[in-house]
Amino acid sequence: MNQFRSFTLGAAIALAAGVTTLPAVAETPANMLVIANRIDDITTLDPAQSFEFAGSDVNRNIYSKLVGFDPADLTGGYIPALADSWTVSEDGMTITFTMREGVTFESGNAVTAKDAEYSLRRAVMLNKTPSFILTQFGFTADNVGETIVADGNTLSITTDQRYATSFVLNCLTSTIGSIVDSKVVMEHEVDGDMGNEWLRTNTAGSGAYTLGSWKPNESVTLVSNPDFFRGAPAMERVVVRNIQESSTQRLLLERGDIDVARNLNPEDVAGITGADGIAVDSELRGRLMYISMNQKSEILSNPKVVEALKYLIDYEGMQDSFLNGQYTVHQAFLPRTYLGEIADKPFSLNLAKAKELLAEAGYADGFEIGIVVREAQERIEIAQSIQNTFGQAGITVNITVGTGKQILGVYRAREHDIYVGAWGPDYPDPNTNAGTFAFNPVNTDEAGATGLLAWRNAWDIPAMSEATLAAVVENDRDTRAAMYEALQREHQQTSPFAVMFQKIEQTGRGANVQGLSLGGAITAVSYWTVTK
Repeated sequence: MNQFRSFTLGAAIALAAGVTTLPAVAETPANMLVIANRIDDITTLDPAQSFEFAGSDVNRNIYSKLVGFDPADLTGGYIPALADSWTVSEDGMTITFTMREGVTFESGNAVTAKDAEYSLRRAVMLNKTPSFILTQFGFTADNVGETIVADGNTLSITTDQRYATSFVLNCLTSTIGSIVDSKVVMEHEVDGDMGNEWLRTNTAGSGAYTLGSWKPNESVTLVSNPDFFRGAPAMERVVVRNIQESSTQRLLLERGDIDVARNLNPEDVAGITGADGIAVDSELRGRLMYISMNQKSEILSNPKVVEALKYLIDYEGMQDSFLNGQYTVHQAFLPRTYLGEIADKPFSLNLAKAKELLAEAGYADGFEIGIVVREAQERIEIAQSIQNTFGQAGITVNITVGTGKQILGVYRAREHDIYVGAWGPDYPDPNTNAGTFAFNPVNTDEAGATGLLAWRNAWDIPAMSEATLAAVVENDRDTRAAMYEALQREHQQTSPFAVMFQKIEQTGRGANVQGLSLGGAITAVSYWTVTK
Protein backbone atom coordinates (compact mmCIF):
# COMPACT_ATOMS: atom_id res chain seq x y z
CA MET A 1 0.00 0.00 0.00
CA ASN A 2 2.80 2.44 0.83
CA GLN A 3 4.42 1.72 -2.51
CA PHE A 4 1.17 2.70 -4.31
CA ARG A 5 0.80 5.94 -2.39
CA SER A 6 4.42 6.90 -3.00
CA PHE A 7 4.09 6.31 -6.74
CA THR A 8 0.87 8.25 -7.29
CA LEU A 9 1.97 11.18 -5.15
CA GLY A 10 5.32 11.43 -6.90
CA ALA A 11 3.76 11.23 -10.34
CA ALA A 12 1.17 13.88 -9.46
CA ILE A 13 3.87 16.26 -8.22
CA ALA A 14 5.99 15.63 -11.31
CA LEU A 15 3.10 16.30 -13.67
CA ALA A 16 2.16 19.45 -11.81
CA ALA A 17 5.75 20.71 -12.17
CA GLY A 18 6.08 19.53 -15.79
CA VAL A 19 6.95 16.09 -17.09
CA THR A 20 10.54 17.05 -17.79
CA THR A 21 11.24 17.07 -14.04
CA LEU A 22 10.53 13.34 -13.79
CA PRO A 23 13.43 11.14 -12.74
CA ALA A 24 15.45 9.60 -15.54
CA VAL A 25 14.54 6.06 -14.53
CA ALA A 26 11.14 5.09 -13.17
CA GLU A 27 9.20 1.88 -12.88
CA THR A 28 5.62 1.15 -11.96
CA PRO A 29 4.99 -1.39 -9.17
CA ALA A 30 5.03 -5.02 -10.28
CA ASN A 31 1.44 -5.61 -9.14
CA MET A 32 0.00 -2.43 -10.69
CA LEU A 33 -0.98 -1.53 -14.26
CA VAL A 34 -0.81 2.18 -15.05
CA ILE A 35 -2.43 3.41 -18.26
CA ALA A 36 -2.63 6.78 -19.97
CA ASN A 37 -5.86 7.25 -21.87
CA ARG A 38 -8.43 9.91 -22.66
CA ILE A 39 -11.22 9.20 -20.18
CA ASP A 40 -12.93 12.58 -19.99
CA ASP A 41 -15.98 11.12 -21.78
CA ILE A 42 -17.11 9.17 -18.69
CA THR A 43 -20.32 10.69 -17.33
CA THR A 44 -21.70 7.80 -15.28
CA LEU A 45 -20.69 4.31 -14.18
CA ASP A 46 -24.28 3.00 -14.09
CA PRO A 47 -24.27 0.18 -16.67
CA ALA A 48 -27.89 0.94 -17.54
CA GLN A 49 -26.84 4.41 -18.68
CA SER A 50 -23.13 4.35 -19.54
CA PHE A 51 -22.60 4.62 -23.30
CA GLU A 52 -19.08 6.00 -23.73
CA PHE A 53 -15.88 4.27 -24.80
CA ALA A 54 -13.91 4.84 -21.59
CA GLY A 55 -16.94 3.95 -19.48
CA SER A 56 -17.23 0.63 -21.31
CA ASP A 57 -13.64 -0.16 -20.36
CA VAL A 58 -14.42 0.37 -16.67
CA ASN A 59 -17.64 -1.59 -16.88
CA ARG A 60 -16.15 -4.66 -18.55
CA ASN A 61 -13.75 -5.11 -15.65
CA ILE A 62 -16.17 -4.38 -12.79
CA TYR A 63 -19.35 -6.12 -13.95
CA SER A 64 -20.10 -9.54 -15.36
CA LYS A 65 -22.86 -10.40 -17.83
CA LEU A 66 -24.82 -13.56 -18.52
CA VAL A 67 -22.54 -14.20 -21.50
CA GLY A 68 -19.21 -12.68 -22.44
CA PHE A 69 -16.10 -12.88 -24.60
CA ASP A 70 -12.80 -14.63 -24.03
CA PRO A 71 -10.07 -11.94 -24.21
CA ALA A 72 -7.65 -14.53 -25.59
CA ASP A 73 -9.98 -15.50 -28.46
CA LEU A 74 -12.27 -12.63 -29.40
CA THR A 75 -13.13 -14.22 -32.74
CA GLY A 76 -14.55 -17.31 -31.04
CA GLY A 77 -17.91 -15.69 -30.23
CA TYR A 78 -19.70 -15.33 -26.92
CA ILE A 79 -18.99 -17.75 -24.07
CA PRO A 80 -20.76 -18.59 -20.78
CA ALA A 81 -20.20 -16.09 -17.96
CA LEU A 82 -22.70 -15.67 -15.10
CA ALA A 83 -24.89 -18.09 -16.99
CA ASP A 84 -23.09 -21.39 -17.49
CA SER A 85 -25.65 -22.71 -19.99
CA TRP A 86 -28.87 -21.79 -21.80
CA THR A 87 -31.66 -23.38 -23.82
CA VAL A 88 -33.94 -22.01 -26.50
CA SER A 89 -37.65 -22.80 -26.73
CA GLU A 90 -39.05 -24.56 -29.79
CA ASP A 91 -40.62 -21.36 -31.08
CA GLY A 92 -37.29 -19.56 -30.70
CA MET A 93 -38.76 -16.76 -28.58
CA THR A 94 -37.66 -17.78 -25.07
CA ILE A 95 -34.07 -18.24 -23.89
CA THR A 96 -33.66 -19.79 -20.45
CA PHE A 97 -30.35 -19.26 -18.68
CA THR A 98 -29.04 -21.45 -15.87
CA MET A 99 -26.95 -19.36 -13.47
CA ARG A 100 -23.41 -20.29 -12.49
CA GLU A 101 -23.22 -21.42 -8.86
CA GLY A 102 -20.89 -19.94 -6.25
CA VAL A 103 -20.37 -16.46 -7.73
CA THR A 104 -20.53 -13.46 -5.40
CA PHE A 105 -20.77 -9.71 -5.80
CA GLU A 106 -18.20 -7.35 -4.33
CA SER A 107 -20.53 -7.00 -1.32
CA GLY A 108 -20.29 -10.74 -0.64
CA ASN A 109 -23.90 -11.30 -1.71
CA ALA A 110 -24.48 -14.32 -3.95
CA VAL A 111 -25.21 -13.66 -7.63
CA THR A 112 -28.68 -15.06 -8.31
CA ALA A 113 -31.22 -15.30 -11.10
CA LYS A 114 -33.22 -12.65 -9.23
CA ASP A 115 -30.29 -10.24 -9.61
CA ALA A 116 -30.24 -10.94 -13.34
CA GLU A 117 -34.01 -10.39 -13.51
CA TYR A 118 -33.72 -7.11 -11.61
CA SER A 119 -30.79 -5.87 -13.71
CA LEU A 120 -32.40 -6.41 -17.11
CA ARG A 121 -35.80 -5.15 -15.98
CA ARG A 122 -34.11 -2.10 -14.45
CA ALA A 123 -32.27 -1.29 -17.69
CA VAL A 124 -35.53 -1.35 -19.64
CA MET A 125 -37.50 0.63 -17.05
CA LEU A 126 -34.87 3.36 -16.64
CA ASN A 127 -34.99 3.85 -20.42
CA LYS A 128 -31.61 5.57 -20.66
CA THR A 129 -29.70 6.04 -23.94
CA PRO A 130 -28.51 2.42 -24.47
CA SER A 131 -31.88 0.87 -23.53
CA PHE A 132 -32.70 0.33 -27.23
CA ILE A 133 -30.25 -2.58 -27.23
CA LEU A 134 -32.81 -4.45 -25.09
CA THR A 135 -36.07 -2.79 -26.11
CA GLN A 136 -35.53 -3.73 -29.77
CA PHE A 137 -36.59 -7.24 -28.67
CA GLY A 138 -39.99 -5.98 -27.53
CA PHE A 139 -39.22 -5.47 -23.83
CA THR A 140 -41.08 -2.53 -22.29
CA ALA A 141 -41.58 -1.15 -18.81
CA ASP A 142 -45.11 -2.54 -18.96
CA ASN A 143 -44.24 -6.12 -19.96
CA VAL A 144 -40.90 -6.92 -18.26
CA GLY A 145 -42.81 -8.52 -15.39
CA GLU A 146 -43.90 -11.26 -17.79
CA THR A 147 -41.02 -11.29 -20.32
CA ILE A 148 -37.96 -11.27 -18.00
CA VAL A 149 -38.61 -13.79 -15.22
CA ALA A 150 -36.42 -15.58 -12.65
CA ASP A 151 -37.42 -19.01 -11.39
CA GLY A 152 -35.08 -20.56 -8.86
CA ASN A 153 -31.65 -20.74 -10.49
CA THR A 154 -32.87 -19.88 -13.98
CA LEU A 155 -33.74 -16.70 -15.83
CA SER A 156 -36.03 -16.71 -18.86
CA ILE A 157 -36.36 -13.89 -21.36
CA THR A 158 -39.12 -13.92 -23.97
CA THR A 159 -38.86 -11.71 -27.04
CA ASP A 160 -41.74 -10.33 -29.10
CA GLN A 161 -40.86 -12.56 -32.07
CA ARG A 162 -38.29 -15.12 -33.06
CA TYR A 163 -34.83 -13.60 -33.54
CA ALA A 164 -31.50 -15.20 -34.33
CA THR A 165 -30.32 -16.52 -30.97
CA SER A 166 -26.86 -15.14 -31.73
CA PHE A 167 -28.38 -11.67 -32.14
CA VAL A 168 -29.96 -11.76 -28.68
CA LEU A 169 -26.87 -13.19 -26.98
CA ASN A 170 -24.53 -10.73 -28.67
CA CYS A 171 -26.63 -7.86 -27.36
CA LEU A 172 -26.48 -9.27 -23.82
CA THR A 173 -22.67 -8.98 -23.91
CA SER A 174 -22.92 -5.18 -24.13
CA THR A 175 -22.61 -2.86 -21.13
CA ILE A 176 -26.37 -2.70 -20.57
CA GLY A 177 -26.37 -6.47 -20.03
CA SER A 178 -24.35 -6.09 -16.81
CA ILE A 179 -25.77 -7.82 -13.74
CA VAL A 180 -25.89 -5.61 -10.63
CA ASP A 181 -26.28 -6.53 -6.97
CA SER A 182 -30.02 -5.90 -6.56
CA LYS A 183 -29.91 -5.80 -2.76
CA VAL A 184 -27.19 -3.14 -2.64
CA VAL A 185 -28.68 -1.07 -5.46
CA MET A 186 -32.17 -1.06 -3.90
CA GLU A 187 -30.68 0.09 -0.60
CA HIS A 188 -29.51 3.22 -2.41
CA GLU A 189 -32.70 3.97 -4.31
CA VAL A 190 -33.88 7.59 -3.99
CA ASP A 191 -37.29 8.78 -5.18
CA GLY A 192 -37.78 5.71 -7.36
CA ASP A 193 -34.56 6.15 -9.35
CA MET A 194 -33.62 2.47 -8.93
CA GLY A 195 -30.22 3.53 -7.58
CA ASN A 196 -29.32 5.44 -10.76
CA GLU A 197 -27.75 8.41 -8.97
CA TRP A 198 -25.80 6.21 -6.54
CA LEU A 199 -24.52 3.97 -9.34
CA ARG A 200 -23.27 7.02 -11.20
CA THR A 201 -20.24 7.10 -8.89
CA ASN A 202 -20.40 3.67 -7.19
CA THR A 203 -20.41 0.07 -8.39
CA ALA A 204 -22.14 -3.17 -7.40
CA GLY A 205 -20.66 -5.82 -9.62
CA SER A 206 -19.07 -9.26 -9.65
CA GLY A 207 -16.23 -8.61 -12.08
CA ALA A 208 -12.47 -8.91 -11.85
CA TYR A 209 -12.16 -5.51 -10.18
CA THR A 210 -13.98 -3.16 -7.86
CA LEU A 211 -13.96 0.62 -8.03
CA GLY A 212 -11.25 2.21 -5.92
CA SER A 213 -11.98 5.75 -7.08
CA TRP A 214 -13.18 7.79 -10.01
CA LYS A 215 -12.03 11.38 -10.27
CA PRO A 216 -13.77 12.84 -13.32
CA ASN A 217 -11.32 14.10 -15.95
CA GLU A 218 -8.40 12.86 -13.83
CA SER A 219 -8.26 9.13 -13.14
CA VAL A 220 -9.99 5.84 -12.45
CA THR A 221 -8.51 3.37 -9.97
CA LEU A 222 -9.62 -0.26 -9.92
CA VAL A 223 -8.84 -2.75 -7.14
CA SER A 224 -8.66 -6.48 -7.84
CA ASN A 225 -11.41 -8.83 -6.72
CA PRO A 226 -9.67 -11.93 -5.31
CA ASP A 227 -12.96 -13.85 -5.53
CA PHE A 228 -13.49 -13.24 -9.26
CA PHE A 229 -15.00 -16.44 -10.65
CA ARG A 230 -12.39 -16.68 -13.42
CA GLY A 231 -9.52 -16.29 -10.92
CA ALA A 232 -7.87 -13.41 -9.07
CA PRO A 233 -6.16 -10.90 -11.42
CA ALA A 234 -2.37 -10.60 -11.30
CA MET A 235 -2.61 -6.81 -11.38
CA GLU A 236 -3.89 -5.87 -7.94
CA ARG A 237 -4.51 -2.29 -9.01
CA VAL A 238 -5.22 -0.65 -12.33
CA VAL A 239 -4.82 3.11 -12.58
CA VAL A 240 -6.09 4.84 -15.71
CA ARG A 241 -4.91 8.44 -15.93
CA ASN A 242 -6.56 11.04 -18.12
CA ILE A 243 -3.65 12.22 -20.26
CA GLN A 244 -4.86 14.06 -23.35
CA GLU A 245 -1.65 14.82 -25.24
CA SER A 246 0.08 12.16 -27.30
CA SER A 247 3.50 13.68 -26.64
CA THR A 248 2.96 13.55 -22.87
CA GLN A 249 1.80 9.94 -23.04
CA ARG A 250 4.90 9.06 -25.05
CA LEU A 251 7.27 10.75 -22.61
CA LEU A 252 5.68 9.08 -19.59
CA LEU A 253 5.94 5.70 -21.33
CA GLU A 254 9.58 6.26 -22.27
CA ARG A 255 10.43 7.17 -18.70
CA GLY A 256 8.61 4.16 -17.26
CA ASP A 257 5.99 6.16 -15.35
CA ILE A 258 3.15 4.41 -17.16
CA ASP A 259 2.83 0.91 -18.57
CA VAL A 260 0.50 1.64 -21.48
CA ALA A 261 -0.14 4.66 -23.72
CA ARG A 262 -3.40 4.43 -25.67
CA ASN A 263 -3.68 7.71 -27.59
CA LEU A 264 -0.44 8.03 -29.50
CA ASN A 265 -0.45 9.79 -32.85
CA PRO A 266 1.46 8.31 -35.81
CA GLU A 267 4.51 10.51 -35.17
CA ASP A 268 4.84 9.40 -31.55
CA VAL A 269 4.24 5.77 -32.51
CA ALA A 270 7.09 6.06 -35.01
CA GLY A 271 9.23 7.67 -32.30
CA ILE A 272 8.92 4.73 -29.89
CA THR A 273 8.98 1.93 -32.46
CA GLY A 274 12.10 -0.14 -31.84
CA ALA A 275 12.93 1.58 -28.53
CA ASP A 276 14.40 -0.60 -25.82
CA GLY A 277 11.83 -1.87 -23.34
CA ILE A 278 8.82 -0.66 -25.37
CA ALA A 279 6.49 -2.59 -27.65
CA VAL A 280 3.85 -1.28 -30.05
CA ASP A 281 0.63 -3.20 -30.66
CA SER A 282 -1.83 -2.59 -33.48
CA GLU A 283 -5.36 -3.83 -32.81
CA LEU A 284 -8.23 -3.58 -35.27
CA ARG A 285 -11.19 -1.80 -33.65
CA GLY A 286 -14.80 -1.44 -34.73
CA ARG A 287 -14.94 2.27 -35.59
CA LEU A 288 -15.53 3.14 -39.26
CA MET A 289 -14.84 6.44 -41.01
CA TYR A 290 -17.26 7.32 -43.82
CA ILE A 291 -18.82 10.09 -45.84
CA SER A 292 -22.52 10.25 -46.65
CA MET A 293 -24.46 12.16 -49.27
CA ASN A 294 -27.87 13.64 -48.53
CA GLN A 295 -30.46 12.32 -50.96
CA LYS A 296 -32.49 15.50 -50.56
CA SER A 297 -29.90 17.14 -52.81
CA GLU A 298 -30.86 17.10 -56.49
CA ILE A 299 -27.22 16.62 -57.43
CA LEU A 300 -26.34 13.97 -54.85
CA SER A 301 -29.49 11.94 -55.49
CA ASN A 302 -28.19 11.16 -58.99
CA PRO A 303 -26.77 7.59 -58.83
CA LYS A 304 -24.06 8.45 -61.38
CA VAL A 305 -22.87 11.34 -59.22
CA VAL A 306 -22.80 9.15 -56.10
CA GLU A 307 -20.75 6.54 -57.93
CA ALA A 308 -18.42 9.19 -59.34
CA LEU A 309 -17.71 10.65 -55.90
CA LYS A 310 -16.74 7.21 -54.62
CA TYR A 311 -14.04 7.18 -57.34
CA LEU A 312 -12.83 10.64 -56.26
CA ILE A 313 -11.61 9.61 -52.81
CA ASP A 314 -7.91 8.92 -52.31
CA TYR A 315 -8.37 5.98 -49.95
CA GLU A 316 -4.83 4.63 -50.24
CA GLY A 317 -3.23 8.06 -50.18
CA MET A 318 -4.91 9.02 -46.89
CA GLN A 319 -4.19 5.62 -45.37
CA ASP A 320 -0.50 5.93 -46.20
CA SER A 321 -0.03 9.54 -45.11
CA PHE A 322 -1.77 11.33 -42.25
CA LEU A 323 -3.75 8.22 -41.20
CA ASN A 324 -0.66 6.03 -41.37
CA GLY A 325 -0.95 2.98 -39.10
CA GLN A 326 -4.16 4.18 -37.42
CA TYR A 327 -6.76 3.47 -40.08
CA THR A 328 -6.89 0.87 -42.82
CA VAL A 329 -8.92 1.07 -46.03
CA HIS A 330 -12.27 -0.65 -45.54
CA GLN A 331 -15.33 -0.14 -47.73
CA ALA A 332 -18.20 -2.09 -46.15
CA PHE A 333 -20.56 -1.18 -43.32
CA LEU A 334 -19.61 -4.18 -41.15
CA PRO A 335 -16.19 -3.96 -39.49
CA ARG A 336 -13.73 -6.75 -40.12
CA THR A 337 -14.12 -9.64 -37.60
CA TYR A 338 -17.95 -9.33 -37.55
CA LEU A 339 -20.23 -12.11 -38.74
CA GLY A 340 -20.85 -11.51 -42.45
CA GLU A 341 -17.86 -9.21 -42.95
CA ILE A 342 -16.52 -8.72 -46.48
CA ALA A 343 -13.13 -7.47 -47.60
CA ASP A 344 -14.31 -6.16 -51.00
CA LYS A 345 -12.78 -2.81 -52.01
CA PRO A 346 -14.53 -1.91 -55.27
CA PHE A 347 -13.47 1.75 -55.26
CA SER A 348 -10.16 3.56 -55.63
CA LEU A 349 -9.10 7.00 -56.81
CA ASN A 350 -9.87 6.98 -60.54
CA LEU A 351 -10.19 10.46 -61.98
CA ALA A 352 -10.94 9.34 -65.53
CA LYS A 353 -13.74 7.01 -64.40
CA ALA A 354 -15.22 9.71 -62.18
CA LYS A 355 -15.21 12.31 -64.96
CA GLU A 356 -16.89 9.84 -67.30
CA LEU A 357 -19.67 9.21 -64.77
CA LEU A 358 -20.11 12.93 -64.06
CA ALA A 359 -20.47 13.59 -67.79
CA GLU A 360 -23.11 10.86 -68.06
CA ALA A 361 -24.94 12.49 -65.14
CA GLY A 362 -24.90 15.88 -66.88
CA TYR A 363 -22.20 17.46 -64.71
CA ALA A 364 -19.18 17.39 -66.99
CA ASP A 365 -18.17 20.82 -65.71
CA GLY A 366 -18.62 19.83 -62.08
CA PHE A 367 -20.73 21.60 -59.44
CA GLU A 368 -20.48 23.25 -56.04
CA ILE A 369 -21.20 21.28 -52.86
CA GLY A 370 -20.69 21.55 -49.10
CA ILE A 371 -19.02 19.23 -46.61
CA VAL A 372 -19.67 19.44 -42.88
CA VAL A 373 -17.14 18.03 -40.43
CA ARG A 374 -16.53 18.26 -36.70
CA GLU A 375 -13.35 19.86 -35.36
CA ALA A 376 -11.28 16.68 -35.03
CA GLN A 377 -7.92 16.84 -36.79
CA GLU A 378 -8.09 13.55 -38.69
CA ARG A 379 -11.62 14.29 -39.92
CA ILE A 380 -10.65 17.78 -41.07
CA GLU A 381 -7.68 16.32 -42.95
CA ILE A 382 -10.00 13.77 -44.60
CA ALA A 383 -12.33 16.59 -45.68
CA GLN A 384 -9.39 18.56 -47.08
CA SER A 385 -8.14 15.54 -49.03
CA ILE A 386 -11.63 15.05 -50.49
CA GLN A 387 -11.82 18.76 -51.32
CA ASN A 388 -8.60 18.38 -53.27
CA THR A 389 -9.53 15.25 -55.24
CA PHE A 390 -13.09 16.42 -55.92
CA GLY A 391 -11.56 19.65 -57.26
CA GLN A 392 -9.60 17.68 -59.84
CA ALA A 393 -12.96 16.78 -61.39
CA GLY A 394 -14.23 20.37 -61.34
CA ILE A 395 -16.23 20.03 -58.12
CA THR A 396 -15.95 22.99 -55.74
CA VAL A 397 -16.16 21.91 -52.12
CA ASN A 398 -16.96 24.31 -49.28
CA ILE A 399 -15.93 22.86 -45.91
CA THR A 400 -17.82 23.84 -42.75
CA VAL A 401 -16.06 22.92 -39.49
CA GLY A 402 -17.90 23.00 -36.16
CA THR A 403 -18.13 21.41 -32.76
CA GLY A 404 -19.42 17.87 -32.50
CA LYS A 405 -22.73 19.20 -31.21
CA GLN A 406 -23.09 21.71 -34.04
CA ILE A 407 -22.24 19.32 -36.86
CA LEU A 408 -24.33 16.48 -35.44
CA GLY A 409 -27.23 18.93 -35.17
CA VAL A 410 -27.00 19.65 -38.89
CA TYR A 411 -26.65 15.93 -39.70
CA ARG A 412 -29.55 14.83 -37.53
CA ALA A 413 -31.74 17.53 -39.11
CA ARG A 414 -30.90 16.22 -42.61
CA GLU A 415 -29.60 19.67 -43.59
CA HIS A 416 -26.12 18.70 -44.85
CA ASP A 417 -24.84 18.03 -48.35
CA ILE A 418 -21.96 15.68 -47.50
CA TYR A 419 -21.07 14.61 -43.96
CA VAL A 420 -17.70 13.29 -42.80
CA GLY A 421 -18.17 11.09 -39.76
CA ALA A 422 -17.26 8.05 -37.72
CA TRP A 423 -19.48 5.23 -36.50
CA GLY A 424 -18.75 2.65 -33.84
CA PRO A 425 -20.84 -0.48 -33.19
CA ASP A 426 -23.21 -0.37 -30.21
CA TYR A 427 -23.12 -4.13 -29.67
CA PRO A 428 -21.17 -7.02 -31.22
CA ASP A 429 -23.72 -8.25 -33.74
CA PRO A 430 -23.94 -7.41 -37.46
CA ASN A 431 -27.34 -5.82 -36.98
CA THR A 432 -25.71 -3.02 -34.99
CA ASN A 433 -24.49 -1.52 -38.28
CA ALA A 434 -26.91 -3.07 -40.77
CA GLY A 435 -29.74 -1.62 -38.69
CA THR A 436 -28.49 1.93 -39.23
CA PHE A 437 -26.64 1.96 -42.59
CA ALA A 438 -29.17 -0.26 -44.39
CA PHE A 439 -32.48 0.31 -42.60
CA ASN A 440 -34.92 3.19 -43.00
CA PRO A 441 -38.55 2.09 -42.66
CA VAL A 442 -40.05 5.62 -42.63
CA ASN A 443 -38.23 8.15 -44.81
CA THR A 444 -40.07 11.33 -43.87
CA ASP A 445 -39.09 14.44 -41.96
CA GLU A 446 -42.17 13.85 -39.82
CA ALA A 447 -40.61 10.60 -38.54
CA GLY A 448 -38.46 12.82 -36.35
CA ALA A 449 -34.71 12.66 -35.82
CA THR A 450 -33.57 9.08 -35.51
CA GLY A 451 -30.25 7.35 -34.98
CA LEU A 452 -30.62 5.64 -38.35
CA LEU A 453 -27.90 6.86 -40.69
CA ALA A 454 -29.94 5.88 -43.75
CA TRP A 455 -32.72 8.18 -42.49
CA ARG A 456 -30.32 11.04 -41.79
CA ASN A 457 -29.33 10.91 -45.45
CA ALA A 458 -32.95 10.64 -46.66
CA TRP A 459 -32.22 7.35 -48.38
CA ASP A 460 -35.52 5.60 -49.08
CA ILE A 461 -34.88 1.82 -49.10
CA PRO A 462 -38.01 -0.26 -48.40
CA ALA A 463 -36.62 -3.44 -49.97
CA MET A 464 -33.24 -3.22 -48.23
CA SER A 465 -34.98 -2.45 -44.94
CA GLU A 466 -36.98 -5.67 -45.32
CA ALA A 467 -33.80 -7.61 -46.09
CA THR A 468 -32.18 -6.18 -42.94
CA LEU A 469 -35.15 -7.29 -40.85
CA ALA A 470 -35.00 -10.76 -42.39
CA ALA A 471 -31.36 -11.14 -41.36
CA VAL A 472 -32.06 -10.64 -37.65
CA VAL A 473 -34.49 -13.55 -37.52
CA GLU A 474 -32.36 -16.05 -39.44
CA ASN A 475 -31.02 -18.64 -36.99
CA ASP A 476 -28.65 -20.53 -39.28
CA ARG A 477 -25.27 -18.85 -38.80
CA ASP A 478 -23.94 -19.50 -42.31
CA THR A 479 -27.16 -18.37 -43.96
CA ARG A 480 -27.26 -15.26 -41.80
CA ALA A 481 -23.64 -14.42 -42.68
CA ALA A 482 -24.43 -14.80 -46.39
CA MET A 483 -27.39 -12.43 -46.02
CA TYR A 484 -25.14 -9.72 -44.57
CA GLU A 485 -22.54 -10.29 -47.26
CA ALA A 486 -25.16 -9.74 -49.95
CA LEU A 487 -26.53 -6.68 -48.17
CA GLN A 488 -23.12 -5.07 -48.01
CA ARG A 489 -22.31 -5.69 -51.66
CA GLU A 490 -25.57 -4.08 -52.73
CA HIS A 491 -24.96 -1.26 -50.24
CA GLN A 492 -21.50 -0.59 -51.65
CA GLN A 493 -22.86 -0.13 -55.15
CA THR A 494 -26.13 1.72 -54.50
CA SER A 495 -25.90 3.59 -51.21
CA PRO A 496 -25.07 7.27 -50.68
CA PHE A 497 -22.37 6.14 -48.22
CA ALA A 498 -18.70 5.81 -48.99
CA VAL A 499 -17.25 3.78 -46.14
CA MET A 500 -13.53 4.53 -46.24
CA PHE A 501 -11.58 3.24 -43.24
CA GLN A 502 -11.61 1.01 -40.17
CA LYS A 503 -9.81 2.12 -37.02
CA ILE A 504 -6.55 0.55 -35.88
CA GLU A 505 -5.61 1.36 -32.30
CA GLN A 506 -1.87 1.61 -31.90
CA THR A 507 -0.83 1.14 -28.30
CA GLY A 508 2.56 1.69 -26.75
CA ARG A 509 3.34 -0.54 -23.79
CA GLY A 510 6.22 -1.61 -21.65
CA ALA A 511 7.64 -4.80 -23.12
CA ASN A 512 7.13 -6.51 -19.76
CA VAL A 513 3.34 -6.04 -19.98
CA GLN A 514 1.74 -9.18 -21.38
CA GLY A 515 -1.83 -10.32 -22.03
CA LEU A 516 -3.48 -6.92 -22.59
CA SER A 517 -6.53 -7.17 -24.86
CA LEU A 518 -8.23 -3.93 -25.88
CA GLY A 519 -11.34 -5.80 -27.03
CA GLY A 520 -10.82 -5.78 -30.78
CA ALA A 521 -13.82 -4.61 -32.78
CA ILE A 522 -16.42 -6.24 -30.53
CA THR A 523 -15.92 -5.36 -26.87
CA ALA A 524 -13.85 -3.34 -24.37
CA VAL A 525 -10.50 -3.79 -22.66
CA SER A 526 -9.72 -6.67 -20.29
CA TYR A 527 -7.30 -6.03 -17.42
CA TRP A 528 -7.65 -9.35 -15.58
CA THR A 529 -5.52 -11.17 -18.15
CA VAL A 530 -2.53 -8.84 -17.76
CA THR A 531 0.78 -9.92 -16.24
CA LYS A 532 4.10 -8.11 -15.82
